[in-house]
Amino acid sequence: MSPAYNKKEDVAAEAASGHLITVTVGGQLFGIPVLHAQDVLNPQRIVRIPLAPKAIAGSLNLRGRIVTAIDLRSCLGLPPCAEPSKSMSVVTEREGELYSLLVDSVGEVMTLSPDSFEVSPPTLRQLWREVCDGIYRLDGQLLLVLNVARVLDGIRTAEAA
Repeated sequence: MSPAYNKKEDVAAEAASGHLITVTVGGQLFGIPVLHAQDVLNPQRIVRIPLAPKAIAGSLNLRGRIVTAIDLRSCLGLPPCAEPSKSMSVVTEREGELYSLLVDSVGEVMTLSPDSFEVSPPTLRQLWREVCDGIYRLDGQLLLVLNVARVLDGIRTAEAA
């Protein structure tokens, strides 16, 4: 069963709960709430979809299901990956559809103290503030908590435009 994405307080509570899968995109550490991750995949063969928006890298086959591959670098306004064939994926579900979030690497599952969760600082890029619920300050770096629903909604909005 899919997590409830439409309740703002549930999403914020989940982000602040501190149970995150860490991923790296363009050298930046992000956390994806564990409840949003259905699978983590090694590099997969991705088939391009003609005329698809820039953020849609293509599709892949996951145990017989077609999964839309989302290029997080594009969604975050970062330059394309130098070696896209090495991108890993975090699979998530939204409204019955599977999506693969392409990341540079997948780290570990972390449980962080809810007390150390902070709102995104105003100095964070506007685009990133729109798709992140907040941050955790780790040893010398920021972990940005990615709001998967907002990322996917942003792609849908771009498609409709």
